[in-house]
Amino acid sequence: MISSVLVANRGEIACRVFRTCRELGIRTVAVHSDADADALHARVADTAVRLPGAAPAETYLRGDLIVTAALAAGADAVHPGYGFLSENADFARAVVDAGLIWIGPPPQAIEAMASKTRAKRLMGLAPLDAAEVTEADLPVLVKAAAGGGGRGMRIVRRLEELPAALESARAEAASAFGDGEVFVEPYLEHGRHVEVQILADTHGTVWPLGTRDCSLQRRHQKVIEEAPAPGLGEGLAKELRALSVRAARAVSYVGAGTVEFLVADGRAHFLEMNTRLQVEHPVTEAVFGLDLVAEQIRVAEGHALASEPPRARGHAIEARLYAEDPARDWAPQAGTLHRLAVPSGVRLDTGYTDGDTIGVHYDAMLAKVVAHAPTRAEAIRKLAGALEAAAIHGPATNRDLLVRSLRHAEFTAARMDTGFYDSHLTELTEPATDPLAPLAAALADAHGRSRFGGWRNVPSQPQVKRYATGGEEHEVRYRHTRQGLTADGVRVVHADAHLVVLEADGVRRRFTVSRHGDQVFVNRTTLTALPRFPDPTAQAAPGSLLAPMPGTVVRVAEGLTEGATVEAGQPLIWLEAMKMQHRISAPAAGTLTALHARPGQQVEPGLLLAVVQPT
Repeated sequence: MISSVLVANRGEIACRVFRTCRELGIRTVAVHSDADADALHARVADTAVRLPGAAPAETYLRGDLIVTAALAAGADAVHPGYGFLSENADFARAVVDAGLIWIGPPPQAIEAMASKTRAKRLMGLAPLDAAEVTEADLPVLVKAAAGGGGRGMRIVRRLEELPAALESARAEAASAFGDGEVFVEPYLEHGRHVEVQILADTHGTVWPLGTRDCSLQRRHQKVIEEAPAPGLGEGLAKELRALSVRAARAVSYVGAGTVEFLVADGRAHFLEMNTRLQVEHPVTEAVFGLDLVAEQIRVAEGHALASEPPRARGHAIEARLYAEDPARDWAPQAGTLHRLAVPSGVRLDTGYTDGDTIGVHYDAMLAKVVAHAPTRAEAIRKLAGALEAAAIHGPATNRDLLVRSLRHAEFTAARMDTGFYDSHLTELTEPATDPLAPLAAALADAHGRSRFGGWRNVPSQPQVKRYATGGEEHEVRYRHTRQGLTADGVRVVHADAHLVVLEADGVRRRFTVSRHGDQVFVNRTTLTALPRFPDPTAQAAPGSLLAPMPGTVVRVAEGLTEGATVEAGQPLIWLEAMKMQHRISAPAAGTLTALHARPGQQVEPGLLLAVVQPT
């Protein structure tokens, strides 16, 4: 029997595994980098072990340090979570060789399937030869052979773009997974991404636990997932389950895993097998009434699965909440998460709690929110409503994108495919500030001032406050009177520092208000309080390229020097932030008059990297 588990991971998945371990009475061990010393997963574990030496972005890729930590903490088993070393056969082998129990598939199964190129050959398929790709093969997808999560993936639509895509994908894959191998495969524009969760024991039983649809993806990262995949038809669903069992049996698979397909024109195209737990596993748990982590532990202890899996019930949908700013091309965001709370009735899996800092070294995902209901329509309504009502106070997030996506006609009718955001991202990200939110913020800020001489016997000029949101500025006016705070066009029913009630056109509305520094959170709207008199020195010179996020300069275009002539859109600088590379390009054709960025340089948002003087 397993008595103590070390989770070789961080954040949300470590906290999720610890939750099951506590329910089973199993002692928990966390590992952490220096950057994660105060992270939630390190705080909630029974024991936490520092991983010394390596840079924060590489720490969790040091299998030798993790095995040493497990032995030092007295753990008798290791759970890999997902990402990092979860699909690394050498790490699995090192765990077993150290006399520890590996809560995952056998190393040989990982070797057979963790590399997407080997998996395809095992299933009778083969990737394209990158050196022989022609115009007729386009579009193609460059893809990392190891790992997942959209890292090391590039769509190539023009042949001349292939070499640069291969180079950048290799660099990103090496940083995320410690393996820079990539391959090329045909890219199907309008397929659905469908997968099958499997669970297998050491006694020969393999459970195909239904289908999941993960078609809503942006930058090759899944955004919304659901189970079961809607509208497949029982014949195709049965075929997918059978193919998944076949893949598992081909490598004598043990534990939890996922077989992924692209479904197009009623046909299934094998993509890969993930030899680990998936981020989206909670939707399967909800539908089948299972705890997949508990089942992983039971399988690792040698217990047999029942001959048949439980019966599926209802529908479940998961949305991934990311710290990213739609106004800045979805750049990942760092900073303090002041508040994260969702209504009761939905599941929240997160690696953060109120007051935690979102750092720059790891993934930008804040949480997963999951709703389960008897029908798909009810699950959609439940999840959209919960996200809309959630309190999320901190850096910008994709919350509005999630709510709008769930309510989009194509999604509600289950007509979506992997090109959903290519077609609809612009309409789904248009700013939608509540017109009364700035007034509510101003009235909450003004609470109590009328007691100290704010009002006058003689009518005076109104008080004025300015706020920014969604790239726009809003000016609001109100007055202090004997009767309290007033504003034109609305009736102020109530106003204090945290709650404002306004009535307009006979409709009364409540606004909860929370302020942290110059950020003001009013229901779903995030505002930035602006100074009364703008700082004239705050404007950047035309052509200035500023760091859009905290991160590391990993590359400057070859041969780029001050005085060089550049073209509009030409890539100049590459930043790495939260395990992804972000390209900074020339805003216009012109001359590079300043270049401050240097490879290896740590940058903060707003730092001047370069200046392009437009022609």
